[in-house]
Amino acid sequence: MERILVVGVTGAGKSTLARALSGRLGLPYHEMDALYFSGPGWAVNDKLAEDVSRLAAGPRWIIDSLGYPEVRDLLWSRADTVIWLDYPRHVVMPRVLRRSIRRTVTREVIFGGNRETWREWLRRDHPVWWSWSQHGARHDEVERRTLDPGFAPLDTLRFRRSDETAAWVESL
Repeated sequence: MERILVVGVTGAGKSTLARALSGRLGLPYHEMDALYFSGPGWAVNDKLAEDVSRLAAGPRWIIDSLGYPEVRDLLWSRADTVIWLDYPRHVVMPRVLRRSIRRTVTREVIFGGNRETWREWLRRDHPVWWSWSQHGARHDEVERRTLDPGFAPLDTLRFRRSDETAAWVESL
């Protein structure tokens, strides 16, 4: 496990797990949303492909994402391990709700200096709505990719319950 993708739907705990693994395994951790959003107004990094290509060319890393479409194949072709947090909606939705409420109420600064606002809760790309609407599609996309021989050899660790994930992390 030298080049790891931690994948799952929004709110599954990808970033939390990736940070923990980074500490335990000594791998440099890169937060995909921080790479993607480059500034205020949710501006997108126009050098995303270049930045991710440079990181993915490295010998050791961990990234907390399936990957945005423009870099997805690159990441999957360079990864040697995928850790899939394949949690059901009833686990993920309370997590993403709590996180978004906390961020909105506290005005927490996130990616590119942005903040979640109450107005954004009405948008289809808000994390809560995104997680709900993309749950099935993300599951199918990850499953398809983990079975795709074009990404072999790719070790996949699939966790369907958070206690399984926690036990595995403790065993490292």
